Parts: sequence; C-alpha cells; structure tokens
Amino acid sequence: MKDHLAKATADGVRIYAAVTTDLVNEAIRRHDCYPVAAAALGRTMTAALLLAANLKNQEALTIQFAGDGPLGKIVADAVPEGFVRGYVDEPHVNLPLNSQGKLDVGGGVGQGMLSVTRFTGLKEPVTGSIEITDGEIADDLTKYLFVSEQTPSSVGLGVRIDPDFHCIGAGGFFLQPLPDASEDCLDRLESNLRQVSSVSSMVEQGMDAKGIIAELMKGMPVHYLTATDLSFRCSCSKERIGEVLMSLNRKDLESLVQDGQAEVCCHFCNEKYLFHGEELQAILDEADRHRRPS
Repeated sequence: MKDHLAKATADGVRIYAAVTTDLVNEAIRRHDCYPVAAAALGRTMTAALLLAANLKNQEALTIQFAGDGPLGKIVADAVPEGFVRGYVDEPHVNLPLNSQGKLDVGGGVGQGMLSVTRFTGLKEPVTGSIEITDGEIADDLTKYLFVSEQTPSSVGLGVRIDPDFHCIGAGGFFLQPLPDASEDCLDRLESNLRQVSSVSSMVEQGMDAKGIIAELMKGMPVHYLTATDLSFRCSCSKERIGEVLMSLNRKDLESLVQDGQAEVCCHFCNEKYLFHGEELQAILDEADRHRRPS
C-alpha cells in the first residue's frame, strides 16, 4: 500500500488520516535511525503532513520539537502537495521501554518547546509555540492546537518498529469538530476514540486511510473528499547548496578553495554534495561579484 492521505467530513467533523509507512522507512534509511528516533521522527513527519493538508498550494509548515532529551531537536517540513522531509539531531539513541512497554519517545524528547511555523506567502512566517507536555508528539500537538491556535482538535499518531529497525506500520489522524457539530456527534466521537486500536496497529493490519476514518467515525455518515499520495522528498540540490556556500564570508570561502574540495551534507535528507576546487573558485568569484559595489 502506497503512502497516502485522505480527507473527509462527517456530521460536523473534519477528519484527515494518513498512512506513512514507506516515508518513515525512507527517513530511517537516510538518517540511520534507531527505534526511538525513528518513532519520534516518524510521528513528527506524519503530523506535519496532516497539518499541512489544511494549507493552500505553495504554502508550507514546519514542526520543531526542541527538548532537553537525548534526541535533541526533531524537525519536519511538509507541504500540502504531500511531500515531507525531516531529521532528528541524534538518531542513534537507545532507551529502555517505558512503563507501558512501548518505545520511550517522551523520554527521548524530554522537556522544552514545541513550535509550529506556517509559511503562507506573507512577508513573515507565522510561528506559535508551547512548552512540551509529555514529548509523545501527538498529545503535545493536540495541546498546541487548543492553546496556541484555539482550535479544539484531536491528533493520533503511531509508528511501529520491528527488531530489525524497520517500520512495519505508521500513520496518523487529525480530527477537528466544526462549529455546527452536535453534542451527540461529539459523544459518539469520544466513544469511538476510546475503542479504536492504535493507528500503527490499524496500518499494520492493512487498513488504508479511508479505513482509519471509517473506524474513527463509526456510526456516522462519512463524506470522503480528496486523497493525496505522500512521500519523503527534500528540496535540496547542488545548486541550492552552492547558494548557501556563496553566503559564507570570504575568508571561509578562500579556505575551502585552498582545501581543494568541500563536502556538504543536507540536515533534512542526509544527501551529500561534493564540490571540487574549480567549483569552489567559481562560487568565490560569483560571491565577489555580488559583494562588489556597483
């Protein structure tokens, strides 16, 4: 089953659900993530895709968990077209299982700040922040949406990793009651949420995004809207990395030219770009032309 996201409405509720197993495995491969890091990054990327699904084309969203736990920062960028990229500062983190016998993502994240930044085409992006509650990602984002954006919502996320560090099920959902949602609808929704199994279990059992929505909205008429393919995709390129190098001060660029080559690694996708002496000299020359007063 390819990764995908489905949108629907049901009796005064907006709901998105996503299956993200393949893109989580791509992140694991690129960053060599151990299970706790894989779960934390996978949940954050899935959440970014769910929240970005509410944006317009050409807009984007970034989620960042900056905690004091051993994982360091966890960052994910997503766009409504279905592309996501992300990284975790310390992918090689081993922790004992938590008291529920599950991966201790909260212990890996620790205490700190959660921030969500929306790039909407305005001059300045809009960022909201709250203190991290438990570091389990979904609960923190549910609280963020209520406190920072004043939109009562429910976020569910799941990433299941096998002993070989392979993701065997990942996905999530985003629920938001609309102003016309009835009390009966909300009561039924709360009952359904208490009864459903974890998102990762539903995906592992072969359930697609529409199936997840049907489980969550059991007993309600569901109107399915659009579906979007999802994938891990980074916007980096050798040309863009060259532009970053061009922004270095002249002394640093001269040092790279003297070294004869430079290897630059993209944080988000771990892709490595090698620049040889002639390329570095051309970058230095171009930077000098831009610095020279007209």
